[in-house]
Amino acid sequence: MRILKTAAILVVGALALTGCTTDTLSAQFRAGSDKNYIAGDGSVTEIAVANRGKPVTFSGTTETGKPVSSSDYAGSVLVVNFWYAGCAPCRIEASDLQALSQKYASKGASFLGVNLYDSAATALGFETNYRVTYPSVIDRNTGSVLLAFSGTVPPKSTPTTIVLDKKGRVAARILGPISDQTTLDTLIKTALAETN
Repeated sequence: MRILKTAAILVVGALALTGCTTDTLSAQFRAGSDKNYIAGDGSVTEIAVANRGKPVTFSGTTETGKPVSSSDYAGSVLVVNFWYAGCAPCRIEASDLQALSQKYASKGASFLGVNLYDSAATALGFETNYRVTYPSVIDRNTGSVLLAFSGTVPPKSTPTTIVLDKKGRVAARILGPISDQTTLDTLIKTALAETN
């Protein structure tokens, strides 16, 4: 009987603690425990225009079943964010990415997510919860979009954010979560200002 009472107290206590936080993975990430993902350090790689390779070409299907390809973004800057729903830093940076996507929606820059592991339903649930309005390719079955970037500056951790210039070439990469909007904002502005 004493064992049952102790077990009941532990269960009630655990439930109470669960109610205190809304996102345990984000809390783990902030605490630096690095559970359930490979963390990037937020380092930025910029590639000079003269050193950029060929345009990255890809195609896939979004979480809503719509076909999408690199040609859809020809002539504009494209920010590609690799993510998945169980990734704590992906959750933390979602609002910053969404804010920047809104800021540049009519200024020549678009955003596209690439979900590496989730089903379409899970991706849609994440987007609803975090109010993300730009589309994401569901890449878990083919890995084709991830593969398309592997020859230039591969996403070595999740999240990774890559800025493609107006010709579809990799201009910059942020390996790991964006710490705030400033760095990515500057990279987008730089790519938009380029004339070659």
